[in-house]
Amino acid sequence: MRVRAERQAETRRRIVEAAVELHSTVGPAMTSLSAVAERAGVQRHTLYAHFSDADALFRACTNHWRAAHPFPGAPEVDDPWERLRIGLRAAYDWYASVESEFELFVRDSHVFPSFWQERLDALDRFAASLAAPLGRGRSIKALVGHALEFETWRSLVRRQRLSQRQAVEAMVELVRGARRGS
Repeated sequence: MRVRAERQAETRRRIVEAAVELHSTVGPAMTSLSAVAERAGVQRHTLYAHFSDADALFRACTNHWRAAHPFPGAPEVDDPWERLRIGLRAAYDWYASVESEFELFVRDSHVFPSFWQERLDALDRFAASLAAPLGRGRSIKALVGHALEFETWRSLVRRQRLSQRQAVEAMVELVRGARRGS
């Protein structure tokens, strides 16, 4: 019985890893269940024995990917500006480390909207935790949220050719300027 359970766990792991690999190279929208089964070396019926549908497989794939690439949390720093700076630096470093994969996830966000909403909710909580010590203004939280967006990072670093440090400092100064103006 133990050997059978181990084989089932190994098969499930291969399926999840195949899905992660395909989602990370061609994107979720271009990944079929047949392609996942083929990459994992199993039949479709075996895939369905482990995952009832594409959503269940995507959830397992997402959890596996997130465990390997955890998004940073708000730093435990008293100075609110240093907290913002460190938080942005951590987020931007994370984006740099997962850019090619995350770009596909952004492109295909329409495929699994519940996953995307979870990401947006988590990003909103992160933004709120960084913005709260800076003041209560709605515009401050909005600017911090904007600064934390993947697309903002890509615009600053890839299109405008700022270094990671310069991008972080530009966003800190933007928030600081808005705070002074309110």
